[in-house]
Amino acid sequence: MMKLAIVGATGLVGTKMMEVVEHRNIPFDELTLFSSRKSAGQLITFKGQTYEVQELTEERAAEHFDYVLMSAGGSTSLRFSPVFEQAGAVVIDNSSAFRIQEDIDLIVPEVNRPVLNRTIIANPNCSTIQSVVPLKPLADQFGLTRVAYTTYQAVSGSGLAGLNDLREGAKGAAPVNYPHPIHNNVLPHIDVFGEDGYTKEEVKMIEETKKILNLPDLRVTATCVRVPVEDSHSVAINVTLEKPATVEELREVLKNQQGVVLIDDVENNQYPLAIDSTGRDEVFVGRIREDESLDNTFHIWCTADNLLKGAALNAVQILEVLLAERGEA
Repeated sequence: MMKLAIVGATGLVGTKMMEVVEHRNIPFDELTLFSSRKSAGQLITFKGQTYEVQELTEERAAEHFDYVLMSAGGSTSLRFSPVFEQAGAVVIDNSSAFRIQEDIDLIVPEVNRPVLNRTIIANPNCSTIQSVVPLKPLADQFGLTRVAYTTYQAVSGSGLAGLNDLREGAKGAAPVNYPHPIHNNVLPHIDVFGEDGYTKEEVKMIEETKKILNLPDLRVTATCVRVPVEDSHSVAINVTLEKPATVEELREVLKNQQGVVLIDDVENNQYPLAIDSTGRDEVFVGRIREDESLDNTFHIWCTADNLLKGAALNAVQILEVLLAERGEA
């Protein structure tokens, strides 16, 4: 009897997790939905059954669950994920709480597999997920020496608060979530700044890329930017390869990568768009071209739905991997 819990069930990502669980027919015998005290008591209809959202407490987390999809922020995960784990659950955590911890798996199913030294598995940063999916086959085929990211991240990455700032800002309201207006504006600022001038979001992308690809010496840098788009992140990837390659060779490799859609016909203005990746499971890549300022270096434009592949879908795909390996799928 498989018992599944979803934590943060009333939030943007939690709601999307439920949609993905239903769409992909994840088998379970018992489902429990958790939230903060503020949202507890809400009624949610899922697969023809009505569930009352429960407040998450240490006592409830200490009950037995087989799998927990956790999407409730870092502090909540730090508090409750070890309790779920101690009680025998495998926790798939969407926050940044455990991602760089050495004994915690950081998983993108198209790229790597969990080894389960601990039964907490970290879901990577949304922009990292969509970037490593196309980088993995390039690393395998040509080797990587350097990656430079510039991101263009949608406001839904900040949850409902980010969406509200954009929508209300269009009506003239002052921002509540962001330090400056996001409507008709671009903010080179996601998460808090460190002493070195990098934001935590940028550091996440740098360190997570190295860990997921198992390339600890890879040179990685990032600039993360919030843009006035509701859904789907875009990332400009500048990558230097170890072995010589051509644009056509890169296209051929990416065309055959699981989870990647290649759109690269600039003569007809065909390239990945945020509006095209919204609501889609795949990572879209295009505008592949040589960087003439650096040897053996290429530009790749990449878009993906940050709430799907960048969060909920990736977490559910991790669950699918575990169920298949345990013969429970």
